[in-house]
Amino acid sequence: MPDPDGQAGIAGRVAHGAFPAAVRRGLQGVSDFLLPPLCLCCREPVQAHDGLCAQCWADIDFIVQPCCDRLGIPLAYPSAGKIVSAAALADPPVYDRARAAARYHGTMRNLVHGLKYGDRHEGVRLMSGWLMRAGGEVLEDADLVVPVPLARTRLWSRRFNQAAMLARAVSSASGIPVSPLALERTRRTESQVGLSASQRRKNVAGAFRVPERWCHAVAGRTILLVDDVITTGATANACARALKRAGAAHVNVLALARVVDPLAPTL
Repeated sequence: MPDPDGQAGIAGRVAHGAFPAAVRRGLQGVSDFLLPPLCLCCREPVQAHDGLCAQCWADIDFIVQPCCDRLGIPLAYPSAGKIVSAAALADPPVYDRARAAARYHGTMRNLVHGLKYGDRHEGVRLMSGWLMRAGGEVLEDADLVVPVPLARTRLWSRRFNQAAMLARAVSSASGIPVSPLALERTRRTESQVGLSASQRRKNVAGAFRVPERWCHAVAGRTILLVDDVITTGATANACARALKRAGAAHVNVLALARVVDPLAPTL
């Protein structure tokens, strides 16, 4: 017969607040001694888990208003109302609106790389808060959260889809349903690293579709497409095109970061 005072029992009571606050603080102190909290980026000691040191935090360039209503890129001058950038007017995206938490460089670039390539998933909770703040406008009308999918072979080798992890975190925080299977890749595409904007568009053209069994969930809905980074927007456009072909009324995009300077290093 299992011991009711065994480790599982104690852990359960701690999780449900059965111990007095003083005891919980003591146990937390022991935990922090054994596994001290470190900055998610530089690994320097910090005061609490799932956080950043002051230097790494200051290095994040969050995108705030004013920004282009279509592309979500920061603008130099404020406006009395919504404004669309010259870039969006010259080459309108297939998606309706995009928002990103920060520029893709420095600390944010390191965090994205750690999440995507280094199995560094402990920052997802912090990242979900950034996504919720950045996505206020596109979250209001969203009916369904859909992550940008990976090819099956890449998913098997990587074992996870970072966009799906972020999408689930957004869904949990917002209460909007998430559907990781509503969009799929029809073929494995080449890595986008080092490709020009036109090469990226060709690389992902026709690479996504909504499976027939999910068309009813997409039709007439406003879809929130979630990804880690918007670079040129080629992947977001290809996904939005597939979702709209399946009947989606609107497709908005939410990402952790976006490349604002076309000459900046990309994924």
